[in-house]
Amino acid sequence: MFVRTESFSQFLRLYPVVSIIVFIHLLLFSVTWIPFLPEIWVYEHFAGINLYIFNGEWWRLVTPIFVHLGFSHLLFNSFSLILFAPPLERMLGKFTFTAVYLSCGIIANIATYFLKPLTYNHVGASGAIFGLFGIYVGMALFHKHLISTQNKQVIIPIVVIGLVMTFFQSNINITAHLFGLLSGIVISWLLLPIMVKKTRY
Repeated sequence: MFVRTESFSQFLRLYPVVSIIVFIHLLLFSVTWIPFLPEIWVYEHFAGINLYIFNGEWWRLVTPIFVHLGFSHLLFNSFSLILFAPPLERMLGKFTFTAVYLSCGIIANIATYFLKPLTYNHVGASGAIFGLFGIYVGMALFHKHLISTQNKQVIIPIVVIGLVMTFFQSNINITAHLFGLLSGIVISWLLLPIMVKKTRY
């Protein structure tokens, strides 16, 4: 389930939404290398800056999902997507998966807006990725027929470790991680039986 054995072309064909999301990550990150643009141009226009959201720039509840600061930040989130998102894209279908992924990220960013001060700013796909983790947790808790014991034994420790590390690393949007995870669990609990194809992983 979480071991990728596809070739590059097979991955693009089988998981188009995950591929597009990672491509957007890389594209926005590469824009920072364009000589005639300031290095922080992407951040200034697309980061989740609470004060700007308060002043009406509501797109900043969506765009931070695709923006990363630093190569390690980009690499970690993109690698997490490549590992953990494909089974859900296959299970839910590309349109439902896109809706779930964006919903978790947006809910995480809305929570960040309301619970953090106006001076707070953030970027990164972590809220949406924790939403995907929440979907798996929901499977393990409420829909055990959708996930095998072996895969449950893989994903649950990863989620627990990721959640614990949230509180021990600096510059982490704890609010986004927690509300992304919770939104995924709630979506899984309420909607997964309706959304999912008849597939067990």
